[in-house]
Amino acid sequence: MNARQGGRLFDTVNMIILFLLVLLCLAPFVHIIAISLSSTRAINSGEVSLLPIGLNWNSYKQVITDMSMIKSLGFTVLLTVLFTVFCMTMSLAAAYPLSKMKLKGRKFVMFFIIITMFFSGGIIPEYILVRNLHILDSIWALVLPGLISPFYLIILITFIQNIPDSLEESAEIDGSSYFRSLFSLIIPLSMPVIATLSLFYAVGRWNGFQDTLMYITSPELYPLQLKLYQLVQNNMVSDLMQLEGANGTQLLQPESLKAASVIFATVPILLVYPWLQRYFVNGVMLGAVKG
Repeated sequence: MNARQGGRLFDTVNMIILFLLVLLCLAPFVHIIAISLSSTRAINSGEVSLLPIGLNWNSYKQVITDMSMIKSLGFTVLLTVLFTVFCMTMSLAAAYPLSKMKLKGRKFVMFFIIITMFFSGGIIPEYILVRNLHILDSIWALVLPGLISPFYLIILITFIQNIPDSLEESAEIDGSSYFRSLFSLIIPLSMPVIATLSLFYAVGRWNGFQDTLMYITSPELYPLQLKLYQLVQNNMVSDLMQLEGANGTQLLQPESLKAASVIFATVPILLVYPWLQRYFVNGVMLGAVKG
């Protein structure tokens, strides 16, 4: 076997292993979809695996027609967009100056940023802080406490530091200020990492509900994941089934409702990835500086 054949065999084995891993990761999601589309009899008998049995759309109809779920979806989209925009704005505002080695006090500030990655004030001090800021039971209680992730900030700082100094020096020679360089040079060249971190921030906020349990009491401010949490905990399943029964149709299987709600809460954030995918593949820094 020559080197070329050995390389092809190695690539083939890798592709097979990766394909099997992808199937393994997708299996739970496909199983949930199958349950959400299966009949009550098939679910009760345990026949459902990866394919739906006795196709039934009633669970999705019930979830989609539930106005509290629709309102929660709208609020979650608003919350996620607002949170992501604020997080990236604050992260860029902190990362750009901290990427300058000549910044006075930089090591001091970086030390305290790194400290927060290992130690936190705890849940009770955070709650007291939010209460004293008078933002309890408001959307700002879900936005302000988590504005900057130290880990993501360090990633952004490292990326900006890898941008060649010659680019910014050339801009300064042409009379560019720091703000002009940030908006006209640093941000466009940092779009791959900005898109990646934005997705991380958005997914983290979309999937979060623990802070809502602590800070929010108004039902109109419940994000979608908290609604899903309540469904899984059987706090809302009986209400949904009673509504379905009142409409004159058959009662729904609780597991089917839960599965449909999981898909309803998962698909919107999955649709964001294709829009940002090109930033993961293409690097706009390629060829920016020629030797």
